[in-house]
Amino acid sequence: MASKDDLAFANALADAAGEVIRPCFRRRIAVVDKSGGEAMFDPVTEADRRAEEVIRLLIARERPDDGVLGEEFPETKGTSGRTWVIDPVDGTRAFITGNTQWGTLIALNEAGIPTIGILDQPVLRERFTGNGDAAEMRSPAGTQKLETRACAGLSEAVVMTTHPWNYFDVSEQAAFRRLVDGCLLSRFGGDCYAYGLLAMGFVDLVVEARLKPWDIQALIPIVQGAGGIVTDWRGGPCTDGGRVIAAGDARAHAAALKILAG
Repeated sequence: MASKDDLAFANALADAAGEVIRPCFRRRIAVVDKSGGEAMFDPVTEADRRAEEVIRLLIARERPDDGVLGEEFPETKGTSGRTWVIDPVDGTRAFITGNTQWGTLIALNEAGIPTIGILDQPVLRERFTGNGDAAEMRSPAGTQKLETRACAGLSEAVVMTTHPWNYFDVSEQAAFRRLVDGCLLSRFGGDCYAYGLLAMGFVDLVVEARLKPWDIQALIPIVQGAGGIVTDWRGGPCTDGGRVIAAGDARAHAAALKILAG
C-alpha cells in the first residue's frame, strides 16, 4: 500500500510539473494537433511534453523500479508492481484557450488499483489529494477536508461533462441527454477539474466517455476519499478509462446508472 513517502514523492512530482507549466499558461506557445488532421482535434503543447519529461526524470532517478504510464510518451515498464500514471495537462483544450479548468494528474497504481491520486491546478495553486479513504484540497486559503454532498435523486443533481457531443457517440449522446433531462442543472467543460468540484460538494455527477487510464486513475482516490463513487456506465471498475460516471451520493449514482446502462 502507498506510504507517506509515496504521497510526499507524488507531491514533489506535482511541484516539479507546476514549475514547468506555469510559465507557459496564457502565453503564445506552439500547439500541435496529435491527430494529424485525421480525427478530432487533439492538441499538445510544450507544457504537456516538458511536464511529463520532468516527472519521468524524477521517477527514473528516485523510483527506478517503478513503471510509468503517461499520455505523451511510451509506457516504461517497471519491476516493482507499481506504476505512476500521469497526465501532465489534463484539459489541454482549456489550457490553450486560457481557461483554468485543467490540471496535472498523478496516480500511483499498485497491483491494478490507484492508491494515491493528485489533481494539481498549478496556476490557481489548488491541489486535490486522495487515497481512497480521505481527501483534501490545499490552496492559498489553507487546507480543507473534501466531502461530497448529499443528493437524493436526479431532480436535485448538477451534472457535468467535458463536451456534450465531441466525446460521445450517437447512442451515448442520447443516453446523456435522457440523464440531463432529469437533472436540475447541467454544465459543460471542466475536464479533470469537474471531479475536484464534485469532491468539494458543488457537483453531483460527472459523466464521460472515451477516457484513457491517465484521464481517470488519479481522480478515483480523490472522489472515493471524499465519499463518492466512480464506476463505468454499468457500475463496474473504470481504471482503464472508457465510459465513466462519478457521483457524490450513491442514490444519484444508482439513478444515473439506470439511464446510462439502459
